[in-house]
Amino acid sequence: MSMLKEFKEFAMRGNVVDMAVGVVIGAAFGKIVTSLVNDVLMPVIGGLIGNVDFTTLSWTIKEAVDDKAAVTVNYGNFIQVVVDFLIVAFCIFMVIKGINKLSNLKKKEEEAPAEPEAPAPKPDDVVLLEEIRDLLKNQK
Repeated sequence: MSMLKEFKEFAMRGNVVDMAVGVVIGAAFGKIVTSLVNDVLMPVIGGLIGNVDFTTLSWTIKEAVDDKAAVTVNYGNFIQVVVDFLIVAFCIFMVIKGINKLSNLKKKEEEAPAEPEAPAPKPDDVVLLEEIRDLLKNQK
């Protein structure tokens, strides 16, 4: 029973739950970026370089013979995956940069010294005593 209790404590820690949420959101974000790349960017890029569909690019090492499939190096898929990665990495970079900027702004606000307050006005008796002192200095 102690092992189950330890596992429950481990699984309910904030870091584990936060990490699980991050993984789920990351997977969903990955699907969005993959769709962006496959459905929006790659057709445009393919059109710009002559209607090339990257996923069909391959280099045939050995032609197909009878029932045996051809041996190919599918470098088009590799190009697609690299483009996906670069876009995901750039998006994550921009998100982290934005979070850091907001965090730095918050720190600057916290660290910024408060404007010095105007000194409190002196009481009338202190002002009167200073005037008397100054008059006495001038008489000497």
